[in-house]
Amino acid sequence: MFNFLKRKDQVKEGLTKTRQSFLSKLTSLVVKNEVNEEFWTGLEETLIGADVGVETTVALVDKLRGRAEKEGARATDRVQAMLKEELLAILRIQNPEIRIQNSLPRVVLIVGVNGSGKTTSIGKLTNYLKAQNNKVILAAGDTFRAAAVEQLKIWGQRVGVDVVAHQPGADPGAVAFDAWQAANARHADYLVVDTAGRLQTNFNLMKELEKIARVLQKNDPTAPHETLLVLDAITGQNGLQQAREFKKTVPLTGLILTKLDGTAKGGIVFAIAKELQLPIQYIGTGETLDDFAEFDAQEFVDGLFE
Repeated sequence: MFNFLKRKDQVKEGLTKTRQSFLSKLTSLVVKNEVNEEFWTGLEETLIGADVGVETTVALVDKLRGRAEKEGARATDRVQAMLKEELLAILRIQNPEIRIQNSLPRVVLIVGVNGSGKTTSIGKLTNYLKAQNNKVILAAGDTFRAAAVEQLKIWGQRVGVDVVAHQPGADPGAVAFDAWQAANARHADYLVVDTAGRLQTNFNLMKELEKIARVLQKNDPTAPHETLLVLDAITGQNGLQQAREFKKTVPLTGLILTKLDGTAKGGIVFAIAKELQLPIQYIGTGETLDDFAEFDAQEFVDGLFE
């Protein structure tokens, strides 16, 4: 089973760069111990600098100012405590309606642009699911790139799961269909489907994703049961734009945020959560296979301030 304490350490370590930048600036504000215009301006700059985003920052600071006035909070440490509460509230999003099926396999569709860490995230997710005694089968649905198919096969060998793949250039829908048949016949708990990752503005690609979902539904009308979008934390606001485009076409149920350890702007998590109203389900916290954790809002916020 997944080690809770290890996960907590992974999250904290993955946030090191963001925490060092964010907390040092916040601490300099709190040390002054006076809530005034200079404090509020500095707080806005700190949040924007962490890539929380202008719109989310303005809304957040306005709410904090209102609370501070209403509660008579004049000390900066009290406002910092309020800030933690409000950041936590942004991340505590209810899961959207996820299709529930009466039989296995549970189908998880993984989408995202090339370079976001999509295939690597599939490998890590598979490893995580296996650690919970689940049988997993992978579908190499990114048939537009021969390298993507080969990369997924390598991950399959590394993690120890079967990969259903066709020749490069094959119909992704056919791959998904055959993979479901294999997962069903082998009594798999999960079928994780990779998809093409060209730019989200490619209309044909979005249609292809819709087609994969329709093909899967020929086997199971409730599939896919989850559709997770992989986003690269380093891309910041650009990643948010990618998410907007995918959400227009694909019924997303959650997000996987990768490369969190490589950026000092982990505040993008709040901008994404607030605008998209989608839960962040997993985060990539490093380079190794085990550097992958379920997202926990409380742990994440605590990790920023500790």
